[in-house]
Amino acid sequence: MTKYIGILTSGGDSPGLNAAIRGVGKAALNHFGMQIIGFRDGFRGLMENRTMRLDGGELSDILTRGGTILGTSRDKPHRMPVGGKLLDMTDVIVGNYHDNHLDALVCLGGGGTQKNALRLKENGLNVITLPKTIDNDVAQTDITFGFDTALGIATDAIDRLHSTAHSHHRIIVVEIMGHRAGWLTLGAGIAGGADVILIPEIPYDIASVAEAIRERSRRGKPFSIVAVAEGAISKQEHDALHAAQKHKAASKVKGHKKPETEEVAETQYAEKTVRLAKQLELLTGLESRITILGHLQRGGIPSAADRLLATRLGTACADLIDKGHYGVMVAARGDGTKAVKLEDVAGNVKTVPADHPWILSARHVGTNMGD
Repeated sequence: MTKYIGILTSGGDSPGLNAAIRGVGKAALNHFGMQIIGFRDGFRGLMENRTMRLDGGELSDILTRGGTILGTSRDKPHRMPVGGKLLDMTDVIVGNYHDNHLDALVCLGGGGTQKNALRLKENGLNVITLPKTIDNDVAQTDITFGFDTALGIATDAIDRLHSTAHSHHRIIVVEIMGHRAGWLTLGAGIAGGADVILIPEIPYDIASVAEAIRERSRRGKPFSIVAVAEGAISKQEHDALHAAQKHKAASKVKGHKKPETEEVAETQYAEKTVRLAKQLELLTGLESRITILGHLQRGGIPSAADRLLATRLGTACADLIDKGHYGVMVAARGDGTKAVKLEDVAGNVKTVPADHPWILSARHVGTNMGD
């Protein structure tokens, strides 16, 4: 019998989403004879039963397009704004799943999507996920699609900032996305030749950073590029947060309350970056300027590597559905894929290990890591 597959994209947009939709869809349609239904705007579209038939025509010419043809949102099935209230709409979603006669639901997204998919699995749905995020922080996969494109964009930005930093003898602080993990900042910082790299995994000492910049000036290099992840924190902030957590009061620590919206998060991170730049200007005597890359990193045409990865994961997903293998995330493993239980993914974050080769390489070429 023909299988009916639902697919949605959730969370922030990311390069490679359309390539993944195409990979799942074309393999399902052409190779396995399935039917594909897209749900608009993530879990909200599934709750509101807003569908989009994905046939050969709809899947054409989307491989190179950024964003997602399905639209996306950050709505959660169990905490969805409805009529000015946050309601648990899980039962409605389960009902729509069955009303559309679905055999499986494919969810493309990052860490939050993995958790939401697990909840739906626990409510009896056949769910499969694909790991998407420019942060590369989804657990149990070698890499997420979207990361390579964002890495290239951030690296290009650092490359371009070198000329103005050198010409004006300035400190350029460039803020790169990464709330909880520093993969993107670390990779772009190394590839772009940043002089200082600050990531969430290594709390920084502002005095150490300032001294590294002053030492460059003493060696005849009166300019520096500081690549800082959104979620990077100073040792003082880290110690304060740790003390608050011990007293079960982390949410009351100023600047560390969990942001409720992406806009609030961006404001908080920007304030921290401005404060960092001002501190460095005072400590070094060099003029500082800030560049916040923001959503620029998530837009545009996906790289060849992301198109390849998204297609590889998407076609593997269709194969798993054909075999009736559900409740898993399709992870990248070397040149292949591996089905990983959602229970092993949801709620976990892949952070940069202290002894990761990228960190060791950065230190060996003289990059200051803030510690």
